[in-house]
Amino acid sequence: MQSIESNALEPTRAELATMSFGQKIQRLLPVYGLVILTVFLILLFSILLPQTFPTMLNLRSIISDKTIIAILSLAAMIPMAAGRIDLTIGYGIVLWHVLAISLQTMFGLPWPIAVLIVIALGALTGFLNGLLVEIAKIDSFIATLGTGTVLYAIALWHTGGRQVVGMLPQGFYALNGTMVFGLPITGIYVLALAFVMWIVLEYLPIGRYIYAIGANPKAAALNGIPVRRFVIGAFVTSGTLAAIAGVLLASKLRIGQASVGLEYLLPALVGAFLGSTTIKPGRVNVWGTMIGVIILAVGIAGIQQFGGSFYVEPLFNGVTLLVAIGIAGYAQRRRSHAGRMAPAQASQLSAKPAEK
Repeated sequence: MQSIESNALEPTRAELATMSFGQKIQRLLPVYGLVILTVFLILLFSILLPQTFPTMLNLRSIISDKTIIAILSLAAMIPMAAGRIDLTIGYGIVLWHVLAISLQTMFGLPWPIAVLIVIALGALTGFLNGLLVEIAKIDSFIATLGTGTVLYAIALWHTGGRQVVGMLPQGFYALNGTMVFGLPITGIYVLALAFVMWIVLEYLPIGRYIYAIGANPKAAALNGIPVRRFVIGAFVTSGTLAAIAGVLLASKLRIGQASVGLEYLLPALVGAFLGSTTIKPGRVNVWGTMIGVIILAVGIAGIQQFGGSFYVEPLFNGVTLLVAIGIAGYAQRRRSHAGRMAPAQASQLSAKPAEK
């Protein structure tokens, strides 16, 4: 069952070629409006908070805090591109970061082996989600919510409600704690991952197949695209990235506890949904997702530095999610209306008698 429709609304070069300058601005503003708003917020907070916002310390803090959300947003956008949704990312990270630590402290495994086991389990969970959605034909929202809840229950059982602590090797700490040019190495991870995903989704056949499935799975199947295989692959990739995020979270926190992780689900989904409203409106895309995460990070950091209370972040995330979904829905309806009007206008012109 399809949960999310994926259609691109960005103007084509042919469309832009027939427009005036004013029409081009009007047409491109919804495409790059979120980018413009992000730049505006950065400049505004830099002017209003010159001592704290435009500083290297604040940049390091933002990168360190939002890396996990950025990876989870990229993980969420892959099934979204195929017209599905994966809620397991928010629940799974609870278990993955706990296991990354407990496999070392409780079972004495070397940290590289522990990391590989966690990533393999994440991929296996994604494969299970794919089977539930494509073979059992369970709606992806319900299937991944159920799977995620089971993972969360396993994390609670494994920890017994207590923290998992112990001495970990420096190599494991370095996964998150290394600095490159004065910035956390996790920022490099995100950029590299985003670049690879951009190449795959925009320039390789697999990306075109996934977007085609998201736009119309029946038409994709009729054109010979193995829908089931690609959807399952999308869930496997999502589960793998969620497990990687869990490993980085464990390296950052240095303790495992089942009460940590669920708070990443909402902002990750917000980032992915925001990504469908910019760069390529109406279609989830890599750089749009990155812009979505950045505007969340900038907005929350600026508001908190103004003295915002502890509830500001969830409030900001929730309101932004509603706005993002509203904008995406409006854009879809507007494009659908334009698509219906164009054939009607063409038929009227063809039916109009020629003037003598």
